[in-house]
Amino acid sequence: MESEVAVGLRAWRNRRRVSQLELALRAGTTQRHVSFIESGRSVPGREMVIRLAESLQVPLRERNQLLVAGGYAPAYDETPYADAQLGAIRTALTGILEGHRPSPAVVVDRRGDVVLANRSFEALCRGVAPYLLEPPVSVPRLLLHPDGLAPRIVNLAEWSWHVIDGLTREAALVPNQAADVLIAELTELIPPRPEVGPDHLGFAVPLRLRSVDEELRLITTLTRFATALDVTVAELRMEAFLPADERTATALRGLDRTMLQRVGV
Repeated sequence: MESEVAVGLRAWRNRRRVSQLELALRAGTTQRHVSFIESGRSVPGREMVIRLAESLQVPLRERNQLLVAGGYAPAYDETPYADAQLGAIRTALTGILEGHRPSPAVVVDRRGDVVLANRSFEALCRGVAPYLLEPPVSVPRLLLHPDGLAPRIVNLAEWSWHVIDGLTREAALVPNQAADVLIAELTELIPPRPEVGPDHLGFAVPLRLRSVDEELRLITTLTRFATALDVTVAELRMEAFLPADERTATALRGLDRTMLQRVGV
């Protein structure tokens, strides 16, 4: 009978579309050994499980699951975000978010829920339904829900599918039932996928967002921790909404000043 770790490693290899030979070369072993592990004829040691998982770019949470399936203790800590051990991380993230102002920026977890946001992001979200801002705040839902920012998105038909396609790619890389539920929910809320012509360059277009009398044109950037060894930290990512033109940059500076006046700074 195949072991859980054998089934799990083979599933990740197939998901990453990597051959046994390529995986063996990456992990510094032989194709024969990889084949024996996947068929259950060989039981991988703890180090081999980690090497294979790392070679397949398996996320840390799922690496721990593979280790447990193989009969080993988890190798990677999962420290609560509010824990004192992550104080330096929280300070660094706060500084990075503040450094992006007046551009809106937010740190989210693996579900896309807000962990930390700068004042400019809060300004961007003014006017959305209060219940969408109750924790946990889902950024994809905030963007695409009719009670959220969706009515203000000029190019909603195109940009909403940019968001959905991104969520779908993430879910394909790391299967997640919660992500599948969110994708299904949001797909019901957005316009049908637009027809594309021969000049179509993809849905990764600037976000065009109405704000008071201005139309903001924003491009997004994603940043992750590349060398984290803690599950919580590894699953964080920062999303920043940067101005795509000088007019938007000027408008963002104005929004930021208004926000500062509101809070008395």
